[in-house]
Amino acid sequence: MEKKYENYLILVTEELVRKKSEHNELLISTLEELSLHQENIERIEHLQNWCRDLKILLLQSNLIPKIENLNKLKKLEYLNLAINNIERIEGLEKLESLQKLDLTLNFIGELTSIENLVPLYNLRELHLTGNPCTDFPEYRDYVIATLEQLETLDGTAISRTDRIKAKKDFAEKRKKIIQRQAEYQLKRDEQKIRVAKDLEEAEKEVINIEDEEEKVRRFWNRKSENCPETRIQIAKYAKDKKGTKIEPETDKPKEELKLFASDGRPYSVNRAKLEFNFVDEPDRYELTLYIYKYLDTSLIDVDVQPNYVRASVKGKVFQLSLRDEVNIAASTSQRSMITGHLLITMPKLNFKEVLPVKKAEKTEKRELATVDYKNIVKNADKMKITPEPVNYDDMPELI
Repeated sequence: MEKKYENYLILVTEELVRKKSEHNELLISTLEELSLHQENIERIEHLQNWCRDLKILLLQSNLIPKIENLNKLKKLEYLNLAINNIERIEGLEKLESLQKLDLTLNFIGELTSIENLVPLYNLRELHLTGNPCTDFPEYRDYVIATLEQLETLDGTAISRTDRIKAKKDFAEKRKKIIQRQAEYQLKRDEQKIRVAKDLEEAEKEVINIEDEEEKVRRFWNRKSENCPETRIQIAKYAKDKKGTKIEPETDKPKEELKLFASDGRPYSVNRAKLEFNFVDEPDRYELTLYIYKYLDTSLIDVDVQPNYVRASVKGKVFQLSLRDEVNIAASTSQRSMITGHLLITMPKLNFKEVLPVKKAEKTEKRELATVDYKNIVKNADKMKITPEPVNYDDMPELI
């Protein structure tokens, strides 16, 4: 049955880690905290090589069956693996700085695997609530006696009395634990066979049904057991129900981005989905883009042209069409060190400057003189300039 789920495997990719590290300016090598919860991840990988400075790693609510590939995280203090498919505690022996470990609501039945945590002398807090092993007789005493460095177990502080009681007849308690987990393992092996058979029958039942919604409905109406295999199948159908199936990546053609109309006029586009403020002053345009404060400036590119301004933020385009031509050479862009906002200032080319007029005589009235810089040319008396009118009525709106 495992082969059927291979196409639904979610990997820990560099793109995913960078996406979750915006608070650190997308730098992953210096990350101290990383949250990858609710991503349907099925394997821990790469993190110990990419993020060696991690102190907090949150991997709860995934589909991880095994604790692995974490040994190089020497600074890790808190690891959250709650609500996963873990059945055994392992792969943590070298995490010398680990203080808190959360394994709530997993499928840990091999309670003796907690002995792998003995070398973690800084471990103070352990959570195992909701695992099958917590139903074993003498569970709490066995854990307390085995992990003497613990201060809290399942949210309850460990007292001196608890430690004395736990160590009493410890050898006998351990024998009972071993016997109980052996019984559990036999039931678990039977469960794997039974669930695999049920899932296979479920697939056969819906194989000829073309309506995807009907397939999903029948799945949710079936009775199922609480186990890792069922959780994987539930994750698949939950995605299907939302209309976003987990499928292998394919080379899908990207939607063409149109920046200009057929006659060459620029469109106004906001693919970056940025909030902005645009001010039209008599002598200049001012465009403020409200960019995320911690976004690296190297991911921003600004291009000012006579009749439009374009900003590319993390590869996504913001473009604004301008009614008046602007002076490219005199245009500036500045980013606030406090807010991260980007201010683009664009002086207008056809600005009509108001000149001061000498004081007139009491009986004489003079009007303010203006100079149109746009129409000043050499030998103006020999040339006839008739600028064509520009129609802005059909200027494309912001899309």
